[in-house]
Amino acid sequence: MTKTAEVERWFEITKPPAEKAMRRVRDLILGADRRMTEYVKYGTVTFAFNGDMAAFVQAKKPGVNLMFMRGGLLQGAYRHLEGTGRAVRFLRFNEVKDVTAGAAELKAIAKEWCEIRAGATAARPRRPR
Repeated sequence: MTKTAEVERWFEITKPPAEKAMRRVRDLILGADRRMTEYVKYGTVTFAFNGDMAAFVQAKKPGVNLMFMRGGLLQGAYRHLEGTGRAVRFLRFNEVKDVTAGAAELKAIAKEWCEIRAGATAARPRRPR
């Protein structure tokens, strides 16, 4: 699991009300697959592997709102993943105990994302030189 100083600074500066729960989400996502990374983009923490997977949104509000920008690509049956549109999905947690209760689901989503994106990279044709 690779945590970045950039994200640590974000937590120090932003001081989100749900910081403990957000840090737990962070640990679960980064611990789910060694390929997962984190960085700050558009003023919030973003998790990625071969493309952005999810980001904290509405960080100044109570609770954790995790937006999966291309969540429509996920094929697994995730009970707590909200949304039915073509692209965006959300996971929401009120506090650390909720994150802990949803840990297996969150890790499964991160693992699936890495597998999808690894396959997308392998399937991409190479350009002739």
